[in-house]
Parts: sequence; structure tokens; C-alpha cells
Amino acid sequence: MMEAALSDEILFEKRGVAGFVRLNRPKALNALTTNMVDILAEQLALWAKDDDVHHTVVTSNSEKAFCAGGDVRAVYEAEKAGDTAVEKFFFDEYHLNYQIKTYPKPYISLIDGICMGGGAGISVHGSHRVGTEKTLFAMPETAIGLIPDVGATYFLARMPHHIGTYCAMSSGRLTQGDALKTGLLTHTTSHEQIEDLALALETSEDIDATLARFHSEPGAAPIMEHVELIEEIFSAASPLEVTERLKASSDEFAKDTLKGLLQKSPTSVSLTHEQMRRGVDLDFAECLRMEYRMVHTILRRTDFYEGVRAVLVDKDHDPKWSPETLEKIDPAVIRTYFDIPEGGDLPLSFES
Repeated sequence: MMEAALSDEILFEKRGVAGFVRLNRPKALNALTTNMVDILAEQLALWAKDDDVHHTVVTSNSEKAFCAGGDVRAVYEAEKAGDTAVEKFFFDEYHLNYQIKTYPKPYISLIDGICMGGGAGISVHGSHRVGTEKTLFAMPETAIGLIPDVGATYFLARMPHHIGTYCAMSSGRLTQGDALKTGLLTHTTSHEQIEDLALALETSEDIDATLARFHSEPGAAPIMEHVELIEEIFSAASPLEVTERLKASSDEFAKDTLKGLLQKSPTSVSLTHEQMRRGVDLDFAECLRMEYRMVHTILRRTDFYEGVRAVLVDKDHDPKWSPETLEKIDPAVIRTYFDIPEGGDLPLSFES
């Protein structure tokens, strides 16, 4: 039975013992709007209390993407229009991330395509993450003057061998094999089996057995081939030391990583390095609160809006960062981004 959907950007349906969520903005690669975030949270709360729903399955109507992130262009346009509530999107999104992390029922994401930024926030925190050969994970926020958020601090900081720090600072991409080895995925299947798997999940309450039945061997893990180099470089005590180690390496992977890193916002790169350092010792709620503190200040500076302009609006890919280089970053200023906002920390005490 199709339930009344508050928006055709995201569709809800109870099928058998499962509640199905279908992301439905294919032209925007399912970029999350405030409306999508809010109604997903509402529906999950209803299904959490519905005895007829044993588990939730999240899928996509896009051929290319599971979810390419949050609709940060909409945040940019809201700020330019003088909207004083631009933080609402992040506030609501982080609450949804917490709701998914603490969800009382199995939450299964079928990730058959691009999964970036906010897409990771509505999938990685769930109990089961299934990837195919089309799966592509990335946290590209430093390219637009932001930081990896949506609870990414928690899972990136816990990846082995500083791979999470590499991904966070440089927007490194992980395909199916790497995503499984780093813990982003819990299971793997093939693109051709994904619809049959979804069909099987309509009637099966034994999630693990069903996922095992549709298992296929993961593809190669190209990032793991560079794991020793990544650990050596991204274990550095400062972002400047990271770049110095990259410059000193003759490895082509290091050269490519350095080239990409130097195009990112120096402030975002510096913030992200500190974020990963602190995140190792924080629980999930503390990670979200830290991200909220950082974003609160980021939204009051210029790099985020300049990054979105350069990458998503004008698309000239020539952002004018402030400061423009890592050498000009003041560590004392970076530390202020971690201060509690005047309005207080992100509240996270609510029922799923």
C-alpha cells in the first residue's frame, strides 16, 4: 500500500514486513532538501512504533546515485536571499542522522551508485549497508569550504590506518572493495541482483540470511593498495606536515593527492584535520555536536559560500579562499570553530 507522501521527492511504501523509502530526485542525484530530511524523520518515527514494520529499506530512483549529498546550493541561495534560518537544514539533518544511528529496528540501505556527504548520513549510520560494483563513497566537503559532517566524524576517525583522515581532508573516493574494508559497507551484492534483493526483503525478517543469499564478492580495493603511504602521511600532527610529507614523496598517488588537497579550502582542510584528531575520542552524539559547532561558525564566514559558488553555481572552479593558503592559517582561529555557539549546543534528546 502506498502511503500518502508529503513530497514526491521521497516516497514511502509498506510492502510485506518492510517500510520502503525511495529517494526520488534523480535529476539532482537525490540531493537532500530540508523537506526530504523532515519527512523522512517523521516517517521513520511512525514506522519505529508500527508493529507491522519489521525493518526499513532505503533505495533510490536514480540510475547514477543513491544520494549525492545535501542540497547545499539551496543553503547558498537562502543565504543570498537574506534567509536568517540557513542553519535549520543542518540542525534537522543532524537530528535525522542521530535518529538513524539510534533506530530501534533494522535499517538497510541499498547503495547502488554515488553516495556522498548527506547520502552517507542517511545510510552509514544504519544497521546494514549493502554496496554494489556501482557504489562510490566520498565526503567532498573541503572542496566547497565545508567540513565532513552528518556524523562522518564518527566513522571517518575510526577507519584503520588514517584512511578516514585521508578521505576527509582530500575528498578521497572509496569504491565497493575499499568501502567494505573500511567499514562503510556491511555487505556486498551486484547491481543486477539489487532489485531481487529488495523484493526478498519485503517478506524476510532474517535480514542477515537474506543478505548472505544475495552476496557477491566485492571488487578491488585500490585505496587499500596505498594504505602504508596513507598512514605514513596522514598520521602527521598538522595539516602543513601532511602537505610536506606529500611533497617529499615520489609516489604518483601522493602527487595526485597533493594536487587535489591544495585546491581545497585551507580553512576546511585545517578544520578537518583537527576534527579527525578529536573525533577518535568522541561518541556519536558528541561528534554531531562538534560538527554543529563548526558549521555554525562556517556559515558566518565566506569560504562555504565561495566554494558553493565556484563548484555548483558559476562552476568556474576558481574559488577565492580566505586565507588562500595553509601557511596563512592561524591555529588559534581554527580552535574557535570548536567553541559552543551562543545559542547553545545541538540538542539530541528526543524519541526516534
